Amino acid sequence: MDSIRGRLLVAGPTLLDPNFRRTVVLVCEHSDEGALGLIVNRRTPVAVSDAVPELAAVLGDGARLWSGGPVQPSSIVLLADLDEPPDDVLMVLGSIGLVLQGADLAELPLGARGARAYLGYGGWGPGQLESELERDDWIVVDAKADDAFADDPERLWARVLAREGGEYALLATMPPDPSLN
Repeated sequence: MDSIRGRLLVAGPTLLDPNFRRTVVLVCEHSDEGALGLIVNRRTPVAVSDAVPELAAVLGDGARLWSGGPVQPSSIVLLADLDEPPDDVLMVLGSIGLVLQGADLAELPLGARGARAYLGYGGWGPGQLESELERDDWIVVDAKADDAFADDPERLWARVLAREGGEYALLATMPPDPSLN
């Protein structure tokens, strides 16, 4: 098994599960034991300052929570761009990592892209993601650091597919409900 840690899973057109339909998932961990990822294109209307006030100082005024996935949706997962990653961070892609529990949030050396807080995450047991990949539920593409912090998350699915070119560029133009086309 080749790990796809640090790459993106882009929901294929046949993936109709409402938890993942038209999502872009940053794979944060992938091994024989399973996989963990964060949906990076679903912002919630919930203000960080209302839900988790202690994170407001780290994430900034007006920051929103993001829906990271259906697993443990009441837990908070912090993804951050870090200039000098401390030991309590699981590095995912370049300078981007998952801040682990117990990290000193006040001392995080945030980089230019800052950080985002996610409610829950996507999780796959041993072999589960590989089965979904064989069924073409997901399209695996190389991630760019800015994908995880996109300013226009509602267009990220189409933008990531379009940059792949070919048949993926055509797929990127597919409306959310093809029957309305």
